[in-house]
Amino acid sequence: MTSSAANGGTALDRFWTGDYYNEGVGGKDSIFDKLKEECGVFGVFGHPDAANLSYYGLHALQHRGEESCGICTADEESFHYHRGMGLVKEVFDRDKLEALTGNQAIGHVRYSTAGASKLANAQPLVFKYRGGDLAVCTNGNLVNEPGIRKELEDSGSIFQTTSDTEVIAHLIARSPKDLVQAVKEAFARLIGGFAFLIQTQGRLIAACDPHGLRPLVMGKLGDAYIFASESCALETIGAVYVRDVQPGELLVLDQDGLHEDRFAPMVRRAVCAMEYIYFARPDSDIYGVNLHSSRKRMGQQLAQESFVDADIVTGVPDSSISAAIGYAEQTGIPYELGLIKNKYTGRTFIQPSQELREKGVKMKLSAVRKVVEGKRVVMIDDSIVRGTTSLRIVNMLREAGALEVHVRITSPPFMNPCYYGIDTPNPADLIASSKTVEEIRQAINADSLYFLSDTGLIDSIGGHDEEFNRGLCMACFNNDYPTPVEFEEAKTTSCGCD
Repeated sequence: MTSSAANGGTALDRFWTGDYYNEGVGGKDSIFDKLKEECGVFGVFGHPDAANLSYYGLHALQHRGEESCGICTADEESFHYHRGMGLVKEVFDRDKLEALTGNQAIGHVRYSTAGASKLANAQPLVFKYRGGDLAVCTNGNLVNEPGIRKELEDSGSIFQTTSDTEVIAHLIARSPKDLVQAVKEAFARLIGGFAFLIQTQGRLIAACDPHGLRPLVMGKLGDAYIFASESCALETIGAVYVRDVQPGELLVLDQDGLHEDRFAPMVRRAVCAMEYIYFARPDSDIYGVNLHSSRKRMGQQLAQESFVDADIVTGVPDSSISAAIGYAEQTGIPYELGLIKNKYTGRTFIQPSQELREKGVKMKLSAVRKVVEGKRVVMIDDSIVRGTTSLRIVNMLREAGALEVHVRITSPPFMNPCYYGIDTPNPADLIASSKTVEEIRQAINADSLYFLSDTGLIDSIGGHDEEFNRGLCMACFNNDYPTPVEFEEAKTTSCGCD
């Protein structure tokens, strides 16, 4: 199909280039400039219904990745796996799940991005090597992957994917050591943010990077062990939360039970602040901090730092609802559902009309005219990336009759790219990297604009009092990266991104 943009059409026509409208939306050219989480992982060890548990666990983690998903199980004889492009409910059905036999499993959901929509990059990645079958999945990004990949290729390794996860499999396979020692030595070479699940027959290994940038929790369901990127997935399957996997920790499960080990010491805890601000579900807990409660505190802190007289408070769904409630409670200004999200705009196989393409954002978000008309509105959002979405939403509220639109953001200005597992654009595309707050206000057509202070954010989340930044990574706000970053080589996206 020829894009009409090349024949005088609109820029939005570029989304009708694949099998369905908006295929790959979420990358650098998205009309919705929200950040994208890399992915989510889920693991089961010691339960006869491992595949079905993984299905429901991945469904609970669907917000962390909507492009592809997969499950790999292991029984006494072999691995069984299935991967596909699309949502969990689209990729798996009863027959596919029944074919995934075994009492252990690892699963993965991958985020949506333009340019790397390949089944080959869907996880878990499954390999055969001298030790048998090996399956690997991860959430995060390896900063030094390009250098390690080149080293491996120069010494004869042949890569089948563009995913940095495959580097781990090569490092393990080339090691003369036993599996656990090979994994420890491989992880010790990695720089970046990651949460890994590795599976062989009769063994499951879980690990987090030495800074804990990417979350991973452990739970139990009867005698079975469960691992997940977020605690909400444990709740979904009825598992009991046990604890978070600690930075630099290596947990090994086999027929003898759980073995606690380490591949690196924790030098500095630096949990991604955006997990608390935006990515994780509000019913999840990260290192003992509930996301809904922390977001409410962000809204309350915003109200203390930047009160404005208004008639109603509304949040941009879904991640900003909790903060909007907190802002409303702190100020006494009524909270209203001034914006409604359409949850069913994902994969549309019917090309919308030219008019709908022009109004593309309204396919995903709508203003409630009877709520905002004639009102001074405080609009709470979690971040501003390029500013294009904020401009559209502010204008949407004005078109619905809002007299004033005051924008309040529950994070500091997002000025720097992330190298640890968030799909962020080039620094030049981040509006806060080149504009002042006043210039951003003008660009998004708001009556006023305020970003939550660094201190206000840290205090709202809470965390570890004795640690630097209370155990948070704030690099996207203050340029203080917890690991060395070779900016020329480092990829800002992972999980199979080109």
